[in-house]
Amino acid sequence: MSASSHQRISNLAALTAVHRAFHWLHLHQLQVRRWLLEMVRIPAPPFGEQDRAAWFLDRFHSLGLTNAHLDAEGNVLAELALENDTPQNGPVILLSAHLDTVFPMGTNCEPVEFDDNPRIHGPGVCDNAAGLSALLAIAAALRYAHINPPSTILFAANVGEEGEGDLRGMRHLFLEGPYKNRIAAAIALEGSGTGVVTQALGSLRFRCTITGPGGHSWSDAGTPNPILLLSRALTMIADLPLPSSPLTTLNVGHISGGTSVNSIPSSATALLEIRSSEDHALRNAALDISRLVMDSIAPSGSSPTDPTVRLESIGDRPAGLLPETSALLSMLRAVDRHLNLRTELRLGSTDANLPLSLRIPALAIGTGGLGGSIHTLDEWYDPTGREIALRRILLLLLAVTQIAPQLATESSLADLDPAINSTS
Repeated sequence: MSASSHQRISNLAALTAVHRAFHWLHLHQLQVRRWLLEMVRIPAPPFGEQDRAAWFLDRFHSLGLTNAHLDAEGNVLAELALENDTPQNGPVILLSAHLDTVFPMGTNCEPVEFDDNPRIHGPGVCDNAAGLSALLAIAAALRYAHINPPSTILFAANVGEEGEGDLRGMRHLFLEGPYKNRIAAAIALEGSGTGVVTQALGSLRFRCTITGPGGHSWSDAGTPNPILLLSRALTMIADLPLPSSPLTTLNVGHISGGTSVNSIPSSATALLEIRSSEDHALRNAALDISRLVMDSIAPSGSSPTDPTVRLESIGDRPAGLLPETSALLSMLRAVDRHLNLRTELRLGSTDANLPLSLRIPALAIGTGGLGGSIHTLDEWYDPTGREIALRRILLLLLAVTQIAPQLATESSLADLDPAINSTS
C-alpha cells in the first residue's frame, strides 16, 4: 500500500458528501433488507433471469441513475456520471452483481424469516441476493449524497455467472457491448463476508458422449456398450496424474445413459470439469483427457457398429490474477487500513475471472454479513453488521473513480509485461 493511496482514502473519508452516503447506509439497512426479500422471491435460474432483470431495471430508474437499460445479453445497466456527462469514450468503473442463481425454474424461492432471528432463509439469498442488494445500496447512497464521480460508474446486474451461464453476461460487457473498450476496472459484489477474490480459479467443462447402435442384451450381445466404454474411459481419466503446482483438479459430476436393464444403450454421457489457477494447466489437462477418451474406445471406423465419441466444450472460465503492483489492490489495502479491516485475499471463481483474464484490474468482494449452505435449498443469509462492508465498497469505488485513467493504462500495459502474462 502506498502513502498516496492512504492519503487519498483519508481525504475521501473526510468529505461531507461521503459522510452523507455513510449516513444513508446507516439509516436504511431495513430498506436494503426489503430489497433483498423482494428480489429473492423472483426466480432467476440460468438463462431465466428476465423477471428479476425487469425488477432491477425499475429500481435503477427509481434511484435516478442515467441510461438505465437492458443490453443485448440481458444485463441491466445504468450509469452515474458527472452532471455535464463525461466523454462518451472515457473510462468507466464497473460495479456489478450477478442476477442468476443455481436453482432451476420451479424452485420455491419464498424467503423465510423468524421473529427472533435476523437470518433469512431461501435459495439464492446469499448468492447472490446479498451482492445485488449491496449494489442497490451503494447506488442509493451515492444518489442521496449527490456524489458525481470524476469517472463514470457503470452499475450492472448481470446475467450468466453461475454454472452453465459460463460468464455470458461478463463476456458481453467486456468483449461485445458498447462499453467493451471503456471499462478501466471492475468490482464484482459477491455474497457475504469480507473476503476479496483477486486470483481467478479457471475451469474447463466438457460433455463426453459415447454412442453405438444399441440393441437387445441377449440377441445383440457383443455390440459395443457405450456405458461400459464410458466407464473404462472415466477409470483411465481418474488415474491421470494432475499437477499439484499449480493445483489442478478433475471432477465427474454427472453420468447418464441407457433405458432399461435388458437393453444395450445407444449412448452414455458424462459431464467433466477441470479446475486450476493457471490456464496452461487447464489446457494441458484437457488435451490429456481428450487423448485418453479417444484411446479408450479405439474405433476402427470400418463398421457401422463401431462406437463414436464426442467431447463437447460446455464451459470455459479463464484464470487470471490481479498483480500485487495494481493500483486497485493498493486502494483496497488503504481502505481496509482506514476502516481497521483485515485484507483477506482469496482464490475463487467469480465474475472477476473474465476481466482478470483480459489483464483488466478486477476483484470480487464480499458484501458483509454472514451466509451459509450456499447452492442448497437451505441457503441462509444474516445481514447483521454489514454496514461496515458497504462503507468499504463505497470508499473503494469512489477512490477507483479518481484513478480510472491510471487503471486504464495499467490494463493496457499488462499485455506488454511477460511477468504478468505468465500468471494466467
